[in-house]
Amino acid sequence: MQAVGQAVRENGLTAAITALVGGSLAVATTVMRNAFDSEVMLERLDRERHLERERAGKQAADYGKADADRIERLETDIRAMRDVIFQAFHRGRTD
Repeated sequence: MQAVGQAVRENGLTAAITALVGGSLAVATTVMRNAFDSEVMLERLDRERHLERERAGKQAADYGKADADRIERLETDIRAMRDVIFQAFHRGRTD
Protein backbone atom coordinates (compact mmCIF):
# COMPACT_ATOMS: atom_id res chain seq x y z
CA MET A 1 0.00 0.00 0.00
CA GLN A 2 2.80 2.42 0.80
CA ALA A 3 4.43 1.62 -2.53
CA VAL A 4 1.20 2.50 -4.36
CA GLY A 5 0.84 5.76 -2.42
CA GLN A 6 4.41 6.69 -3.14
CA ALA A 7 4.00 5.90 -6.85
CA VAL A 8 0.87 8.08 -7.04
CA ARG A 9 2.65 10.92 -5.25
CA GLU A 10 5.66 10.68 -7.54
CA ASN A 11 3.58 10.48 -10.69
CA GLY A 12 1.34 13.25 -9.42
CA LEU A 13 4.35 15.52 -8.81
CA THR A 14 5.83 14.60 -12.17
CA ALA A 15 2.51 15.29 -13.89
CA ALA A 16 2.24 18.61 -12.06
CA ILE A 17 5.74 19.64 -13.09
CA THR A 18 5.07 18.55 -16.68
CA ALA A 19 1.83 20.53 -16.72
CA LEU A 20 3.58 23.57 -15.26
CA VAL A 21 6.35 23.44 -17.88
CA GLY A 22 3.84 22.77 -20.66
CA GLY A 23 1.62 25.61 -19.48
CA SER A 24 4.58 27.96 -19.27
CA LEU A 25 5.61 27.08 -22.81
CA ALA A 26 2.03 27.61 -24.01
CA VAL A 27 1.89 31.04 -22.36
CA ALA A 28 5.31 31.97 -23.79
CA THR A 29 4.20 30.85 -27.26
CA THR A 30 1.00 32.88 -27.00
CA VAL A 31 2.89 35.97 -25.85
CA MET A 32 5.42 35.64 -28.66
CA ARG A 33 2.68 35.04 -31.25
CA ASN A 34 0.80 38.13 -30.04
CA ALA A 35 4.00 40.18 -30.13
CA PHE A 36 4.73 38.93 -33.64
CA ASP A 37 1.14 39.61 -34.75
CA SER A 38 1.36 43.10 -33.28
CA GLU A 39 4.63 43.71 -35.10
CA VAL A 40 3.15 42.49 -38.38
CA MET A 41 0.08 44.67 -37.83
CA LEU A 42 2.26 47.72 -37.16
CA GLU A 43 4.25 47.07 -40.33
CA ARG A 44 1.04 46.69 -42.35
CA LEU A 45 -0.39 49.89 -40.88
CA ASP A 46 2.87 51.68 -41.67
CA ARG A 47 2.71 50.47 -45.30
CA GLU A 48 -0.94 51.55 -45.56
CA ARG A 49 -0.10 54.96 -44.10
CA HIS A 50 2.72 55.37 -46.61
CA LEU A 51 0.45 54.39 -49.51
CA GLU A 52 -2.26 56.77 -48.27
CA ARG A 53 0.25 59.62 -48.11
CA GLU A 54 1.39 58.87 -51.67
CA ARG A 55 -2.23 58.75 -52.86
CA ALA A 56 -3.03 62.02 -51.09
CA GLY A 57 0.08 63.63 -52.60
CA LYS A 58 -0.88 62.48 -56.09
CA GLN A 59 -4.43 63.67 -55.58
CA ALA A 60 -3.18 67.07 -54.40
CA ALA A 61 -0.92 67.28 -57.45
CA ASP A 62 -3.84 66.36 -59.70
CA TYR A 63 -6.01 68.96 -58.01
CA GLY A 64 -3.22 71.50 -58.39
CA LYS A 65 -2.94 70.71 -62.11
CA ALA A 66 -6.71 70.88 -62.49
CA ASP A 67 -6.75 74.22 -60.64
CA ALA A 68 -3.95 75.56 -62.83
CA ASP A 69 -5.82 74.47 -65.95
CA ARG A 70 -9.02 76.05 -64.68
CA ILE A 71 -7.23 79.31 -63.85
CA GLU A 72 -5.65 79.34 -67.30
CA ARG A 73 -9.08 78.88 -68.94
CA LEU A 74 -10.52 81.66 -66.76
CA GLU A 75 -7.69 84.00 -67.70
CA THR A 76 -8.21 83.16 -71.38
CA ASP A 77 -11.95 83.86 -71.04
CA ILE A 78 -11.27 87.13 -69.21
CA ARG A 79 -8.84 88.26 -71.93
CA ALA A 80 -11.36 87.33 -74.63
CA MET A 81 -14.15 89.26 -72.86
CA ARG A 82 -11.82 92.22 -72.37
CA ASP A 83 -11.01 92.22 -76.08
CA VAL A 84 -14.73 91.97 -76.98
CA ILE A 85 -15.60 94.85 -74.65
CA PHE A 86 -12.65 96.89 -75.94
CA GLN A 87 -13.70 96.32 -79.56
CA ALA A 88 -17.33 97.15 -78.76
CA PHE A 89 -16.29 100.31 -76.99
CA HIS A 90 -14.17 101.44 -79.93
CA ARG A 91 -16.93 100.63 -82.40
CA GLY A 92 -19.34 102.65 -80.33
CA ARG A 93 -17.04 105.70 -80.33
CA THR A 94 -16.33 105.68 -84.07
CA ASP A 95 -19.99 105.38 -85.00
